[in-house]
Amino acid sequence: MYPKLVIDLNKVKNNLHKIIDMVKGSGCSIMIVTKGYCADMEIYKILEESNIDYLADSRIQNLRKYEGTKKERVLLRLPMNSEADEVVKYSDISLNSEIATIRNLNEAAAKQNKVHKILLMIDLGDLREGIFFKNEDEIYRAVEEILKLKNIELFGLGVNLTCYGAVIPKKDNLSVLVEIAGKIENKYNIKLNMISGGNSSSVYLIEKKELPEGINNLRVGEAFLLGDETAYSQMLEGFYDDVFTLDAEIIELKEKQSVPIGETGVDAFGGKPVYEDRGIIKRAILAVGRQDIDPDNLHPIDSKIDILGASSDHLILDMSKSDKDYKVGDKVNFKLSYSSLLRAATSGYVEREYR
Repeated sequence: MYPKLVIDLNKVKNNLHKIIDMVKGSGCSIMIVTKGYCADMEIYKILEESNIDYLADSRIQNLRKYEGTKKERVLLRLPMNSEADEVVKYSDISLNSEIATIRNLNEAAAKQNKVHKILLMIDLGDLREGIFFKNEDEIYRAVEEILKLKNIELFGLGVNLTCYGAVIPKKDNLSVLVEIAGKIENKYNIKLNMISGGNSSSVYLIEKKELPEGINNLRVGEAFLLGDETAYSQMLEGFYDDVFTLDAEIIELKEKQSVPIGETGVDAFGGKPVYEDRGIIKRAILAVGRQDIDPDNLHPIDSKIDILGASSDHLILDMSKSDKDYKVGDKVNFKLSYSSLLRAATSGYVEREYR
């Protein structure tokens, strides 16, 4: 059945070994983030046999799949109060910024006779999660509250950059995280085990030898999956960018004009599209749409095909320049950027094939 997400497991292994060598070679432990492919269990088997340190995901439903793993499980998305019991049950570590939530985790951990580890998140300016770095009094108050909790261990500090505000990790801003960690250790006479310096956008600092001393963990998803660092979107040497490809079937192929006829309003998603007049073109409709992929981050392997747009279930292509004589029923192959991979892997309508 199509559409189909095709996963090359040999390329998975290549990228995994490369990123492990890179990150561990810098003196950091590595969390492999599995949300981008919705915790695929064939990939999990490869991860389980590797020497990664942590399996990290934003969804408890995915972490639950990893029961029995030899790795520690990490919940990346800040926990909801309503899921505290499950967070403690299915993750060893969670990322937190709200003391009320941490208290709930403490109660859940006490009921389960566990000690739950947390990374206290610090916001260095990207303006997603974390206590703002300039509010040192708030950081210290949070640490003092956490240290009173019998079933919570303050395992370390973490930061997220680029995902919301697109702030680039630099030696200067990541050094602030290291400095805050040092102040906490001195003030409270404790040792923080982990200073997690971000995600795939921090990887480029390794090659430049600018990752600050004191950063000892990275959380890596896209660099492993698609072979690129996400600060400047540069390919990493020796990595594959086609571990995942998408095959979709042509369900209509006709010559039509390129601009709609009549007054236009908004499309099915509330946008007002703009059309380029290309004259009469060879238009293909594929049986895949925005419910399954992000058409703006989908790349035909046949470089002479252009994506014109998509509705929820239909992808519209201009096939006019292609050298291949496509027919109805033929498959068109695509490489995926992160947002399309995330959507395709999450969709219940996209089959999977392993090679």
